[in-house]
Amino acid sequence: MLWSEAGPSAMFTESMDRWIGSMLADEHGGGDGPETVVEAEMVSKSIGILCGNSVADRLLEVYFPECSIEWSVVEGGGVSPNLCVALLQGPARSILQLERVLLNLVGRLSGIATNTSQWSKVAGSLRVAATRKTAWGLLDKWAIHIGGGLTHRLDRNDALMLKENDIAAMSEDDESSTDAITRIVSGLPAENESFTTVEVRSVDEVMAAARAWDNRDSRLVLMLDNMGPSDASEVVSSLLEEGLRERCFLEGSGGVTIESLSKWLDCGVDVVSSSRLNMGITPTDFSILVRGS
Repeated sequence: MLWSEAGPSAMFTESMDRWIGSMLADEHGGGDGPETVVEAEMVSKSIGILCGNSVADRLLEVYFPECSIEWSVVEGGGVSPNLCVALLQGPARSILQLERVLLNLVGRLSGIATNTSQWSKVAGSLRVAATRKTAWGLLDKWAIHIGGGLTHRLDRNDALMLKENDIAAMSEDDESSTDAITRIVSGLPAENESFTTVEVRSVDEVMAAARAWDNRDSRLVLMLDNMGPSDASEVVSSLLEEGLRERCFLEGSGGVTIESLSKWLDCGVDVVSSSRLNMGITPTDFSILVRGS
């Protein structure tokens, strides 16, 4: 949905344009400078994974067509201190105007990709996924993908997900959470183009959802909300006892940290999701240095 053989999808390109446009608007033109044509090196100052090449290309293509950029490191490639990752060429005025926006974009996205890569290495065979808590929307999701993580839903229309508030809004008067889940899940369509997720907060809610979903061709994603590895192990055991484990895809969510990944790996879930992949990360440090005319 974000990329094809032809390059960025329309959805991804539109997202790029929104964020780039907002950042440039905040720059109020970015000041002035000479028209002398210069070359400038974009240099990494730390170890990490490069991300944001396609967004930077879009920045120049739309707003600074008089400038060019030649990448020496591909998107998803490794960077290290003092490595020249790209060479910019164009009027000094334009290079100075785009400098900060370009560094902000590539720095943040590379930071997310680097952080996600670290999570993926620690998680081993356990997959790690994003949540819908993002600062830069689809740009964050792209960086998570480049780092080896799963993007999860891109928006609310991307897949059917019933979270706590959805279930509460659909519940009838004096109906318990397990009864509501049983009734709602039983009424869900059997076929879904992507996947169906139900957020559950206890073993009883897990079992209610799994029983209501049984005998369908597709698997039900059960998001174990703030249940932790210990409760997740109990969930796995309960599903196995009733022969329902293969009908469910288990997602650990809430309070997941990189330090707790080994416990999640041992408890038997299929994936964990966390906003810590992209929220509050340290951007990768880059600089742009003009070489001269």
